[in-house]
Amino acid sequence: MKRFNITGTCRPNEHYMVDITERVEIIRKMIAQGDYFCINRGRQYGKTTTLEGVATRLCDYYCVFSISFESLSDSCFKDEDTLYATFVELIASCFAWKELKSLDKATEEYIKSFESEHSEKCSFKDLIRFVGEVCHRNSKPVVLMIDEVDQAGNYPTFLKLLGVLRSMFLKRNVAPTFQSVILAGVYDVKNLKLKMRGEQDHQYNSPWNIAAPFNVDMSLQEDGIKGMLDEYECDHHTGMDTALVAKWLREYTSGYPFLVSRLCMLMDEQGDWSHGGFINAHKVLISERNTLFDDMSKNLMQFPELKALLQAILFNGQLIKFNPFEKFMQLSEMFAFVVVENGNVKLQNRILETVLYELFMAEERNSSIYLEGSIDKSGFVKGDELDMPVLLSKFAEHFNEIFRTQDGTMDYKFVENQGRKQFLLYLRPILNGDGHYYVEAQTRDETRTDLIINYHGHEYVVEMKIWRGESYNTRGEEQLAQYLDYFNRPVGYMVSFCFNKNKQPGLRPPVQIGPHTLIETVV
Repeated sequence: MKRFNITGTCRPNEHYMVDITERVEIIRKMIAQGDYFCINRGRQYGKTTTLEGVATRLCDYYCVFSISFESLSDSCFKDEDTLYATFVELIASCFAWKELKSLDKATEEYIKSFESEHSEKCSFKDLIRFVGEVCHRNSKPVVLMIDEVDQAGNYPTFLKLLGVLRSMFLKRNVAPTFQSVILAGVYDVKNLKLKMRGEQDHQYNSPWNIAAPFNVDMSLQEDGIKGMLDEYECDHHTGMDTALVAKWLREYTSGYPFLVSRLCMLMDEQGDWSHGGFINAHKVLISERNTLFDDMSKNLMQFPELKALLQAILFNGQLIKFNPFEKFMQLSEMFAFVVVENGNVKLQNRILETVLYELFMAEERNSSIYLEGSIDKSGFVKGDELDMPVLLSKFAEHFNEIFRTQDGTMDYKFVENQGRKQFLLYLRPILNGDGHYYVEAQTRDETRTDLIINYHGHEYVVEMKIWRGESYNTRGEEQLAQYLDYFNRPVGYMVSFCFNKNKQPGLRPPVQIGPHTLIETVV
């Protein structure tokens, strides 16, 4: 029986997976025209699965050597001759455990003989000769795929190896070489050099400037997810609405393969494919430790500028233009924290956004506003619902007590940069274990942010905004009413951060706009 898989390669005969035929076909065309390229995507984004799909699809037409640097030790990279010998050994290992359908017997014997003679050392000239002979002798074109190139990222000798492949590519009209070379990893080759000590002066002199652009969308689309669920439903007959579940999965994950598979795995384990089952799976996912979230945390610790960028987007509502020449911008996209849309950076998906909130707020559990939320929690819970008016009123009270000065004023920049963050800090212990929230990316900007709170299946829409006057406030109320239409909610809530010295903090009288009631608190 098939199952959902989040560890290692997904295989169609063993696992429920989205059909990647279209993606493989695009890669096949790139190989056919002789492209050398990189598949760079975030952790657990389907790179290895894609490579295996390509190798399977092309095995009748090309001799595909698929190798990985994942388990190589430091000693393999100690000098160029050793790495070149290791490279030859990896090529030879491709037919040690399985038959390569398009590898001629004579070519195989040549590889074995060469490896035996160069088991310890292989010079630059020897490697050139080896690659040339293999590609010349074999009757079908030879393709090389190297997975987990990140593992080589700290070693300048790896760049020397890429330099050899590049030099042969440039001379391939007069000397045989690989039909195509595909590198796969999180880092692209240029950013591999950012990891290397002593390479700062030359970090952008990439030996892989021959690479063709790889613009294939590797996220899982809604119709593809539905196809996977249809197959599952045929086997298990759960009665789920596969189209609706696919819609939820795409909305929350933006098609991030690991997250889609993990949510499906959790719903399968629960035996519940309803909306409640999906929400429960989401709660489990964002509270667990896994390799993807651990890797996110590690990258944030390693790159403080990246962390500052993400905090500015999350808490300040900043609309930030993507600049491909800034290192931390490159990293934010490369690690799949963000995507670029209309020239701006936005968080990759709702789940990663929630995890980032959790990571950042865990650093401030001793803050005054967080502690007040912990104390107040019991006063807001009515059965399985939240008393939102009381919650908003108490937040306004605490915020003014903690942050307003004796003369009644408040620092504008502090509120602009911290106001929404403080509300989320207050909210976090209230929801602890029983709910979650996400910020609606479509409405996030420097003056307005819509927060969607889910508590035991009940949804609350809260707009957080900076006060810009009554006319602006009226427009905000109208926008929130439109948003309530989208969510099919009769009541919406507003948190307005106001700087007027004579303002009256706390709840304002409810406002009725059409069928919707708006409840606002002024902070």
